[in-house]
Amino acid sequence: MEKFSKLKELLASVEVDAEKFYAAGNSAAGTRVRKAMQDLKVLAQDIRTEVTEKKNTAK
Repeated sequence: MEKFSKLKELLASVEVDAEKFYAAGNSAAGTRVRKAMQDLKVLAQDIRTEVTEKKNTAK
């Protein structure tokens, strides 16, 4: 559950940069959004792996 909490925190933290990029066209904010999305992707994959392992050991 710790990784899921980190995922939510990361998503919340990138919201300001996403707004700056889409509303104001700030390209530096766009770079930060791209990096955060990559971090989210990695974290989401870690969560998927963890869930699969837990599910398979529960049998």
